[in-house]
This record gives sequence, C-alpha cells and structure tokens, in this order.
Amino acid sequence: MDFAPSARAADLVERVGRFMDEEIAPVEARYHREVAALRDRGEDPWTPLPLLAELRAKARGAGLWNLFLPAAHAGAYAERFGTDGGAGLSNTDYAPIAELTGRSFLAPHVFNCNAPDSGNMEVLLQYGNQEQRDRWLDPLLDGTIRSAFAMTEPEVASSDATNMAATAELDGDEVVLNGRKWWTTGIGHPDCAVILFMGSTYPDAEKHRRHTMVLVPRDTPGVRVERMLPAMGRYDEPFGHGELSFTDVRVPAANILLGPGRAFDIAQGRLGPGRVHHCMRLIGLAESALEAACRRGLERTAFGKPLVNLGGNRERIAKARIAIDSARLLVLNAAWKLDTVGALGALSEISQIKAQVPTVAQEVIDFAMQMHGGAGVSDDFPLAAAWSTARAIRLADGPDEVHLGMVARVELAKYAVGR
Repeated sequence: MDFAPSARAADLVERVGRFMDEEIAPVEARYHREVAALRDRGEDPWTPLPLLAELRAKARGAGLWNLFLPAAHAGAYAERFGTDGGAGLSNTDYAPIAELTGRSFLAPHVFNCNAPDSGNMEVLLQYGNQEQRDRWLDPLLDGTIRSAFAMTEPEVASSDATNMAATAELDGDEVVLNGRKWWTTGIGHPDCAVILFMGSTYPDAEKHRRHTMVLVPRDTPGVRVERMLPAMGRYDEPFGHGELSFTDVRVPAANILLGPGRAFDIAQGRLGPGRVHHCMRLIGLAESALEAACRRGLERTAFGKPLVNLGGNRERIAKARIAIDSARLLVLNAAWKLDTVGALGALSEISQIKAQVPTVAQEVIDFAMQMHGGAGVSDDFPLAAAWSTARAIRLADGPDEVHLGMVARVELAKYAVGR
C-alpha cells in the first residue's frame, strides 16, 4: 500500500497550507477575541462575523472549496462547486488536507469542509434523488446555506442507535415527526436551512429496518430549538449544538432519503468517511499542540533549566511524536481500505481509528497544557478548546466502547468459522 498523495493532492496540500499561513493564521486569534467580546457585552455572538465570509470568498476564489468531495460520487458537482481540476479526491488523498485544516478551528468552515455539512452533503450525493439534490445539495455546496444532523436523543442511551424513541410516521403523502433530539450540531447558525432527522417508522421490524431519515426544512412548524448546549462551557458560536423538539412536524414523504426504514443504511455509509475526516483533523490538532509544547519548553526556564529538560519532558515529547505518527498511519490505512474495499470491508479499521485517535490527541494536548502551566487552561492559548474538542469526539459518532466492541467482533469472527 502506498500512502503517498497523488500529484494533485500534493499540490492542494501545499496550497491549503499556504492559504492557512497567509490568510487564516494571522486573523484567527483576533476572530475568537471578537466573538468572546460580543458574548461578554451581552451582544449576539451567533451572527457570523464578516471576516468568515471574507475568508470563504478568498478560499473559493483560490479553488480551495469543497475539498472533501469524494471521487466516487462527485461527478459534475466537483466541476461546478469544487476545487480546481474538477474531480473529487479519494479518502487517502483528502486525509492530509483534513490534517492541515485540523490545525485551525476556522479552516474547515473556510474551505466549506466542516461537519456536519460535509457529511450531510455526502449523504445527499450518495442517497438523495435529483429533486433533493437540487433543493439542498446545490446551495450547501455553494455555501449559501448550512445544515444540521439530528440523531442523538436525551432520553435514551444513544450509543445504541436502535434505542431511538423519536418517530417518523407515514401519513399518506406526508411523514409526521415527533420526538426530542440533542447535540444537533450546526443548528445555531443563522443560515441553517435543513435538518437531517432520524426516527422510527416500523417499530416491529428488524431493528436495523425500523428507522427513516428525513430532510426537514429548519422553518417547518413544530420544529423548536429548546436550548443551545455548551460543550464543557463552550457554545462554539456561530455553529453550536442544540436540543430540539419536533412536535407533529409534517413534511412531504418526498423528503424521505432512500426510502422508509433505510436510515441505518445511510448512517453507516455516512459515518465511514466522516470518521476519517474527524480523525485526520485531530491529527492536525495534536500536531499543533505538540508544536506549542516544544516551543514553550524551549523558550521558558524553571529551576535554571529549559522546561524541556525538566521532569521527563523530553521523553514525553518523544512519546507524543511516536503516538501521533502511529495514529496517522492507522488513519491512512483506514482511508486506503475505504478507497479499495468500501465501508463494510473497513469496519474494523474505521472503528480502530475512532477509538484510538481522539485519545492520542487528548493526551498530547493535555501534555501541551501542562507545559504551558496556568496559561494552558486559559483562553490565551487554544489548548483548552483543543482538549475539549478531542474529549467530545470520543463521544461523537459513537463512544470509544462501541468502536472497541466492533474491533473485537471483527477480530473474533476470524476464529469462529464453523462454530
């Protein structure tokens, strides 16, 4: 297996890196300070600052737009809304680009590659009909609307998605939605126009054939944002995570994706590439934390020595480098398996990275925080926000325990033939 990026991907990595250095890095700290100042003054922090639109326009003008578009499903969309060169990228080629964007909290959105929009766009590419694509995919790729994904619920153990209590009942040419969802990412953005909702339609069917995925316009009567949820004290404006209620929400049955009872087919197809994207962005986040730790350790002294020469810090730096490089290879292997044998053939590899990489990132960031002392837990540096991100992703798209269980299941199946 060869993980070297193609010539086109290598060119994009260089251009993305240069854009981030020249356009995003010089303004990112100021952007976060301005959002915090709005919040402190009691003003609205949910309206995106003009700076975001300016950066997005520059990125699109540079041909660095919708970089996530998958080679298998991009087609004409990559030519109309994608990067220079038209065709989409393989998972292996996109992985190093995702790693770069993970070094910045703004970059994924600037390049129109942020979750949950990229995953929702892939769902529409792979499972949407032409009418659904025309209405929702085109403006998402164009960057004129945003989206949200409503799956997790507060009243059930959502690590087992078959527990889902929300309903999507067929009623003639309509589908009626009821229930409560939370951690619906993206719902706080004023441009959020569509929600992908998952609910039970056939409660007596086989457990993976009960649920339906429905496209719900954000302004449909009965859809209510009950509250925005802080993740470890951070609201992540202007995107945010919300708790939503759906009360007798009626939308046309034509808004159902793929068909009634097919939601788990969609969810599994959606989560494979999305987990690769999450994990590669976390590799970038860990890299930036290790860089910060090394710089801090060389610049600061205590007890007459540079911090790097105290308390086993050199060994910690070495172990962090080994852990990051090992995690990267694990993710590239999963991306390669996705490209060559598909999501079903890469079940173990996808679960391996989802269980391993957030933990690696969290440990490296924790070390960087320790090297920064009190500053590490403040907002003067991005480390506390980075740690919170890595910790939250150990729950998002399934907790560690679920993924470790999948790895074990695949491994044990090798020895269960004939038993």
